Amino acid sequence: MRFLVIGGSGLIGAHITALLRSRGHHVTTVARTPKPGVDHLLDLRSASVDTLRPLLEGLDGVVYATRSEEQHPLPKPIYPQFRHDMVDPVVRLFTAARAESLTRGLILGSYYTYFDRRHPEWRLRDRHVYVRCRLEQAAESRAAAGPSLPIAVIELPFVLGRAGARVPNWAGPPARWAASRAPLLAPPGGTAVVSAHTVAETAVDALEKSSGAHIPIADQNLTWSELLTDIARAVGRPRKVHRLPAALIRASLPAGGLFQSLTRKETGVTPAHFADLVLANLFIEPTTGRSVEAAFAESFAAEI
Repeated sequence: MRFLVIGGSGLIGAHITALLRSRGHHVTTVARTPKPGVDHLLDLRSASVDTLRPLLEGLDGVVYATRSEEQHPLPKPIYPQFRHDMVDPVVRLFTAARAESLTRGLILGSYYTYFDRRHPEWRLRDRHVYVRCRLEQAAESRAAAGPSLPIAVIELPFVLGRAGARVPNWAGPPARWAASRAPLLAPPGGTAVVSAHTVAETAVDALEKSSGAHIPIADQNLTWSELLTDIARAVGRPRKVHRLPAALIRASLPAGGLFQSLTRKETGVTPAHFADLVLANLFIEPTTGRSVEAAFAESFAAEI
């Protein structure tokens, strides 16, 4: 089959591209900036349906693998900007894909939408613009695609691994912290983690089966203490991680919301409610049970 990968130069996009090709599929890639292996330069945020249709002509499927930045402060109100960046371009992409008779699609999403389904009492879509836009991205893209073009949504936790020089966008700060002499502190709670290789396998399987499912995915569930311990080991400075009281987290994070309010800025994940997420067990069940030791080493060896 023939596929287009939007964001093919990124960590996960590169893994998906490589695995599709290894299974005999033909792949072309799109990215915003020129890099080795990028076939077309295009900023999807400004691309019209008419611009996208020639790229999709004659293809079987399309992958949206472009990441979104939920923590970057923007002037209030941020919802219009988030929608412009996260929702509208993907809806146009799948509108074009439907017009070109594609038969399968895939969106790399966020595990927050998984927790929105599992824990409606957390009110994630109401409290966090990022989660709201992720939900709208999936629902409106599927509506635009119609029943003949099923779209799978991979609900990603923290991703580990490497693709060339590309490592996870979140890896730098914790790696430098773990390599420093500063004490390592972690609150209660934790997160699911997954390797980029596992994501690619799951994505390619979904494309080959023309799945239209929500697919939460994790290799392991780790407490924050376990996560920091593994990072410290990966950067070559293994040591004990001390417990940070939950009360301190609940007291300190709202201060970030106050600062944003004073500067008339917001982020996609609201600081006033972020403590609830940090202190929760953001675990996905079931996990694959695969070891992530090698993926940790790949992620953090270049960050020290």
